Amino acid sequence: MANLYKSIFVFFSTFFVVCARHEVYDGHTLYEVVVKNAKQAVFVNGLENEMLVDVFSYANTGRAGEILVPKEQKMEFEAKLMSMDVEYSILSKNIKEQLDWEDMILAEAASKPVNRSSSRNLRLAPLPLDKTHRFEEVNNYLVRVSNAYPNRATVESAGRSFEGRDMKYLKISTTNFKDRRKPVIFLLSLLHAREWVALSATLYAIEKLVIDVSDHDLVNDFDWIIMPIANPDGFEFSHTTERFWRKNRRNHGGKIKPWCMGVDLNRNFDVDFKSSKDPCGQTFPGPHPFSEPESVNIRRVLNAYSNRIHMFIDIHSFGSMILFGRGTGKLAPNATTLKFVGVNMAQAIDRVKWPSKPKYTVGNIADVLGTRAFGILNDYAQIGAGIPLSFVYELPGYQGRGDKTGFLIEPSFTRQAGVETWEGIKTGARTIRDSVKKES
Repeated sequence: MANLYKSIFVFFSTFFVVCARHEVYDGHTLYEVVVKNAKQAVFVNGLENEMLVDVFSYANTGRAGEILVPKEQKMEFEAKLMSMDVEYSILSKNIKEQLDWEDMILAEAASKPVNRSSSRNLRLAPLPLDKTHRFEEVNNYLVRVSNAYPNRATVESAGRSFEGRDMKYLKISTTNFKDRRKPVIFLLSLLHAREWVALSATLYAIEKLVIDVSDHDLVNDFDWIIMPIANPDGFEFSHTTERFWRKNRRNHGGKIKPWCMGVDLNRNFDVDFKSSKDPCGQTFPGPHPFSEPESVNIRRVLNAYSNRIHMFIDIHSFGSMILFGRGTGKLAPNATTLKFVGVNMAQAIDRVKWPSKPKYTVGNIADVLGTRAFGILNDYAQIGAGIPLSFVYELPGYQGRGDKTGFLIEPSFTRQAGVETWEGIKTGARTIRDSVKKES
């Protein structure tokens, strides 16, 4: 009974605190935008930099876009769409109501006691994936995994973030990375702070490779690098202050508006880097490539093992996609192979996905998204670090209440997100192994 009262107290106390958090988004409207041709798509997607609206997903002729617009810009935004005869509808009139609801269901999930029955025969209980986890909790978990399974997992530091947080990652290997014949697969998530559901994919991979292993071939035949939180400062800020924060927390100096802080880490790499003088945009790339400690840290890990990494997967949300380079629209030389492996991974996910979620789309980043992306990690991994197979996963978006606010998460889906994404990763790994065997 005491535990019940404690759970109730935690739920209500957390609920009343979090519901006061989202005033910055009060009155912000989420629009769905439908474009009829490439000219409309270029115009709509260009509003990201012209008006500094927040593009949740880009519009193209085969896919509607989602754009969050501050209340003081709604009239101007609608007028611009009408001037180009662009169709739009309102998904959420006041996004704060959605955020308050997300806080409520997350607080309810956090108040529930953890069921350890399925973990009683394991040395370490995995982090429950129906709850949200903060940066320090995840970092401590990586240390516990390494301590509990020293013959399989080693925790390493990639370096410090802009605000000084330790960017830890796990090396998973039965030979302590000493067998150089074994291909390495590198998984990374949360390069964009607000994409919380992506964390479930890397945490579940750790669970299945270290704690509760059922696919022993994946441990025996491969070495793994897993970095769960690639943008720790932004990730923490998205929990404490602004839920939809995307960038890191770089302070550009001088009297700068709060929303103009930060750099989009996924534009800060030195392949097809495109400079910008406006730090206020969501995709501000920074003053020069690798200006940010986070991107430098990721480069350091990539380059340390680049001669052995056969596949790199940068996990994001949302959209149910598997994407490959280049972000400019120019196809990589091995685009046919990338498409083949990507389709195999997507089909594996689709076989186990929830029926309510859409099937995965596979293709070139620029073609599928409907906009070009410069200086992205995926392209650096393949071109800069020389990794043959480099992909971006976009996990399914939130659709829990009939509307679509893709970055929100629902506790009932987060473990499923990890499970189904792992099916795609497994298929990619085995495709690599089988092709290597054929060549030898």
